[in-house]
Amino acid sequence: MANIELKAVRKSYGAVEVIKGIDLDIKKGEFMVFVGPSGCGKSTLLRLISGLEQITSGDMMFDGERVNNVIPSKRGIAMVFQSYALYPHMTVFDNMAFGMQLAKATKAEQDERVRKAADLLQIDHLLDRLPKQLSGGQRQRVAIGRAIVRDPRVFLFDEPLSNLDAALRVQTRLEIAKLHHDMQDVTMVYVTHDQVEAMTLADRICVLRDGMVEQVGTPAELYDSPNSTFVAGFIGSPKMNFMTGAFADAFDCTTLGIRSEHIEVVEDGSGIWTGKVIHTEDLGSDHFLFIEIGSDEPIIVRQSGKWFGKLGAEVSLKPVDGNVHRFGQDDKPLG
Repeated sequence: MANIELKAVRKSYGAVEVIKGIDLDIKKGEFMVFVGPSGCGKSTLLRLISGLEQITSGDMMFDGERVNNVIPSKRGIAMVFQSYALYPHMTVFDNMAFGMQLAKATKAEQDERVRKAADLLQIDHLLDRLPKQLSGGQRQRVAIGRAIVRDPRVFLFDEPLSNLDAALRVQTRLEIAKLHHDMQDVTMVYVTHDQVEAMTLADRICVLRDGMVEQVGTPAELYDSPNSTFVAGFIGSPKMNFMTGAFADAFDCTTLGIRSEHIEVVEDGSGIWTGKVIHTEDLGSDHFLFIEIGSDEPIIVRQSGKWFGKLGAEVSLKPVDGNVHRFGQDDKPLG
């Protein structure tokens, strides 16, 4: 495993600066997830760690050793791409063993490591098949298996589940989580735009914005204690409700934030806000109510179980004590 340190790392393409001075410490054996909106620099940052892109300035350190000029094959990394990148004319076994063949590993070593990885990923029955004979989820597991057999210090994942359908994403996400538990001596860095992937897989999440780090923390820290309205609105699904104007003035702040599960519908009319239900979403275990209360946007309220009201119903709402977030003019939390 490797401890990865980024010190004042910058990356420019001509006059366009994409990574704008990032300091980050990725601990040995941890699962770090990069998230952020499209164009924030998360995939570029992953490629800088891999060595596929050259750093413009700053230092990249693996276990205290500067690796700015170390080629990818010498960094001890293995990368899993969104596109699988399998050789169509090779069997699953040969795809997984190809890197070992280039490294002149013995046939016995290739066989042992490929079969061990295939067993871990439950694809041992697919070793004689070609990629075209596999489902998308099976192809992604082959790509992960090919990375495992390289025995890397660092695993890099670049949106590996984005080409899969919803059911396969859940299944493969579970397999990646199990892989992390089974390979605790390997540092993993994972890029995604998917909230659920980030929250369920990460030991820590790094939220990126415009080529800079906005906040780093555990999923719980980012969800419960966001350090800006940007993080508060980006982490969590549905996003945090924001209210300004008189709604915020009542709480002595510029922007009032509150998550959907922290708003109660009160039957006795004792709430502090009233509004009309303009839309509902039934997710089975939960109901989401979209309620127009006169704020900038309708607020979303999560109701556990079923909701038997009707569209257009007038409801009374109140926040759960101790669960409001107050932000100032600089979009930072107030004490």
